[in-house]
Amino acid sequence: MRPAPIFALLLSLTACSAHDTPAPASVQAAQAPSEATPPTPAQSPSLLAQQGRVTDAANILDETARMALAARLATFQDRTQHQMVIATVPTLNGEDIGVYTRDLANRWGVGRKGIDDGIVILVAPNDQQIRIAVGYGLEKALPETLCREIIQTHMLPAFASGDFAGGLDKGMTALIAAMDGGESPPNKPPSSRT
Repeated sequence: MRPAPIFALLLSLTACSAHDTPAPASVQAAQAPSEATPPTPAQSPSLLAQQGRVTDAANILDETARMALAARLATFQDRTQHQMVIATVPTLNGEDIGVYTRDLANRWGVGRKGIDDGIVILVAPNDQQIRIAVGYGLEKALPETLCREIIQTHMLPAFASGDFAGGLDKGMTALIAAMDGGESPPNKPPSSRT
């Protein structure tokens, strides 16, 4: 695993919904340390092969972190039927992160057909960009403003200290908590809480 670049507290925040809206201009952030590996070309969404629930093409997670995140995602999917995946790419090579994430989600088939309840968390560390893309079926439970808040308050502080695994885990925890407070997943009876 190569050293993670240091993130400033503000990454480029992009829209959270699945709508094809343009991303805001990138926020200039601190330079990565000189010992960081130079950026590598982005893999287009059509070439990036899904490697389970966590695809770490940027190599920012160790095997233990990948396995722990994947296990939590599997438990979440088993419990709710909603599918959430994490993908990292070193750089987007100038491609819009919203378009990249949408194309990746469509190619991988994230979420159930006809219900559109998939979630993709995409991190491009060399570009200092992150996106939470939410299928139309979950937009009420995970509106754009909430996703931006999750990125800002849960993920970015950990990323700023180089803790990508911790930031992803905290973001995933906040997303799951928001959905647990929302509607029951389609095609599943409401759960009884004691």
